[in-house]
Amino acid sequence: MAKTTPDHHDAELLIQVYDLRREAVMRESRRAILREFWPKAWADVEAVLKYEHPLNPAYRQTATYWEMVYSMVRHGIVHPGFWLENNGEGLFLYAKVEPFLDKLRAAGQPVAFRNAEWVARECPEGRLVYERVKARVAQLAAARK
Repeated sequence: MAKTTPDHHDAELLIQVYDLRREAVMRESRRAILREFWPKAWADVEAVLKYEHPLNPAYRQTATYWEMVYSMVRHGIVHPGFWLENNGEGLFLYAKVEPFLDKLRAAGQPVAFRNAEWVARECPEGRLVYERVKARVAQLAAARK
């Protein structure tokens, strides 16, 4: 059951999530994934899944981080509207991998991005954020061609 109003617990968790985002390794991982990971085909996603790929540590760190963040929305721990006003960045990564989700899950990650997917498809506040994020990702991807 989703929370109907945010409270001080939501704010405390939000600040903790923000603090974790500022940690040096996490900040660099987020930067790398946001700027350098632009999969055009399944092979691009498949490549980053390999440990020897230079973006693999950043991919794993950011993907699991945002899945934890979005699990709090999916499981009703935090107020969705309040949370998603401040945590839309993970949907940026989700938009990049969404076209390849079936193959990613078939390749041995059956629950990959399930929380981000729930936020983007099932959560009313998340759908609104995701529409904007997905359009922005498409625009940026087109400009990279």
